[in-house]
Amino acid sequence: MSDAVDVDELRTWLEDGYASSVRTAYLILGNRSDAEDAVQESFLRAWKFRDSLVTGSSFKPWLYRVVVNTCNSKLRKEIPHRHRRRPDDDLDDVAVIDDRMAQVAVTNDVMTALKDLPAHLRIVIVLRYYADLSEHDIANVIGRQPGTVKSRLNEARRRLALHPALQSEAPSPINARKESQS
Repeated sequence: MSDAVDVDELRTWLEDGYASSVRTAYLILGNRSDAEDAVQESFLRAWKFRDSLVTGSSFKPWLYRVVVNTCNSKLRKEIPHRHRRRPDDDLDDVAVIDDRMAQVAVTNDVMTALKDLPAHLRIVIVLRYYADLSEHDIANVIGRQPGTVKSRLNEARRRLALHPALQSEAPSPINARKESQS
């Protein structure tokens, strides 16, 4: 493979996946500089081992697996040091709005609730709703069975629904339906 092809391929990777990878890493790690470091490290690893991607395999889940694994490594190494860091910038400063993400409004309340989830639940929520991966792709990314992904998503949604930051005065559609049937 020529160097020119490699540079073009790398440029395409960066253009296609960098912003969403930083957003995903930020949502997992909760810190902008850690997210940027994790994505840079992830892209270097992915580039180094790009030949291990099986021909015909989907690039997106493979790259997210590298990003999530790098984030998990950072969480294992740095959780004890988190309390010494200053509060991080809001996600609004990191979020790059593209056609698909223009519909997603990330609020401080959602960020608070996400940060309060344990990492294993936060990761599946981020991959499902922010990275737009299917349950099958998430299973591949995190190296678990699809049933585990479903149960983690259900538990995460349950916890988010009960989180005080996401409680609203208005009844939810489910509760409103139940009340109207009574």
